[in-house]
Amino acid sequence: MKKLLAILFALVMVVTMFAGCTAADNINHNLSQAADNFEVVRRITVYNARTDLIVMEMEGYMSISNNGASELVVTCKTGANEYKKNYVYLNEYVIYVVEDITGTVTDPYHYKVHFYGAWPDVDINH
Repeated sequence: MKKLLAILFALVMVVTMFAGCTAADNINHNLSQAADNFEVVRRITVYNARTDLIVMEMEGYMSISNNGASELVVTCKTGANEYKKNYVYLNEYVIYVVEDITGTVTDPYHYKVHFYGAWPDVDINH
């Protein structure tokens, strides 16, 4: 009888945990996981909020995270088993936006970086 009650209690707990998940929660989780597995084409735009200028843009199959040093860590897939890791220092004036632009690229190892600033625009295409 105790085993049956324990199993029933565990089943109720599992059902209760999943009852709070909405379709949007599940989709958000799945998209984040796909992006971390380099299956989603993204564009990251970095802004200087003080000057309202774009500092740089990156585009390609990438995974993003933040580290403990106030940096956005961007890992890009550039080949079958090739990756590039980039860091964007974040401070009170630097902000970024990440867009999902899946479906806009035909090259599976598409990777682009644009730097903006006082010097002429520099494009790094791989």
